[in-house]
Amino acid sequence: MLTGPERRRRWSLEDRAQILAEAFAPGAVVSEVARRFEVSTGLLYTWRRQALVQQAEPAFVQAKLVGFASSDAVELAMTVDFPNGVKVRIGSAAPCDLAAAIMRALQ
Repeated sequence: MLTGPERRRRWSLEDRAQILAEAFAPGAVVSEVARRFEVSTGLLYTWRRQALVQQAEPAFVQAKLVGFASSDAVELAMTVDFPNGVKVRIGSAAPCDLAAAIMRALQ
């Protein structure tokens, strides 16, 4: 029977984010940050890999439907305004894969 404190530590997402930010900041030494927070360097790299995968996965973004425009060439084009000022019109006949690729490229 084991008695004593639990060896596995639990880190909140905020703590992980802080540790990762310090460990992978320009000029930082990962092993020094790991020692200071009593975390293995392998765990830091695992957290980093998990965070990068989460960032790479598709995510929902807030969108506001401004309106539809109609022209002779394209029926019911949807206009999407990106925060950087780029405007995109997507016609109703556009394939979903093409529309998704355009959105990913412009995010």
